[in-house]
Amino acid sequence: MTKVCIYGAGAIGGLMAAALSEAGADVSLVARGPHLAAIQDKGMILRKDGQETTYKIKASGNPADLGQQDYVIVTLKAHSVPAIVDQFTPLLGPETAIVPAVNGLPWWYFYKADTGTVLDDNPLETVDPGAAQWKAFGPQRAIGCVVYPAADVPEPGVIEHKYGNRFSLGEPDGSQSERLERLSNLFIKGGLKAPRKGRLRDELWIKLWGNCSFNPVSALTGASLDQIGANAACTDVVRRMMLECKAVGEAVGARFAVDVERRIEGGTEIIGHKPSTRQDVEKGRPMELDALTSTVLELARKLDIPTPTLDAVAALVRMQGSVLGLYQHNEALESLIFKR
Repeated sequence: MTKVCIYGAGAIGGLMAAALSEAGADVSLVARGPHLAAIQDKGMILRKDGQETTYKIKASGNPADLGQQDYVIVTLKAHSVPAIVDQFTPLLGPETAIVPAVNGLPWWYFYKADTGTVLDDNPLETVDPGAAQWKAFGPQRAIGCVVYPAADVPEPGVIEHKYGNRFSLGEPDGSQSERLERLSNLFIKGGLKAPRKGRLRDELWIKLWGNCSFNPVSALTGASLDQIGANAACTDVVRRMMLECKAVGEAVGARFAVDVERRIEGGTEIIGHKPSTRQDVEKGRPMELDALTSTVLELARKLDIPTPTLDAVAALVRMQGSVLGLYQHNEALESLIFKR
């Protein structure tokens, strides 16, 4: 039986855990606090399509309780992982794959990327300071994942699925490996869509396109996506940010299958939705900024690509996070991404 540990059993992690359990995998969870206590006491409850299903899944706050795994799926926010890489050690055997199901550009992005730039086979400082994950895990373990569903944790132990069921998967080198096929098949058997992509990085950029623009604009203004789309001036800011982001993505070989206007329309047609970064502000949670904005600026600086609108908006949202106590100002990072 395939052993899969979900490290960070929040909304997306819980949704994955339910599907993989349905598929017959040996699933375990690393969680903490009241959420962990509720799962241990009553099981994990998934609310989906008007129904509730309870899953009895092994859960612990200590990875050493769970043993070595075939797959470790990381659903923590990207900025929280580098400081705790040592906690993953008990989960890792010689062949364990690590699947970062996170927003933004992942720490493994330039492993076997073959972009022809100075970035190839080097870690991203903005999401992996000091190459903590690159060194501790090894990029050869990584399987890429682009997360599309939306879910929430309305109360401890409860996962509420809102929409979407696709998790695109891919090897860093674009190959169709056995480990990739096995994971994809488990997702599919559990009721999810899990296409195996030869060019997963293209999808990462399409999602990042919205994350690096809509997220900070919403965080700063409090506006929902449709409100941003209804305001011509704000939409123009988003458009300029997306064009700058596209220039950076294309410089490292990404292909954008849709144009800017269609991407904007796709985002702003969602009525009443506020992106995760604005939700962080409203709920007083640490803001996920570096994976969504600083990564693009790091690449732009290293490739000497001008990004004036991204620079300005990212500076403002980092200041907002610092003032609210939801983002830790870092001088070393600022010197890396801020063009003077």
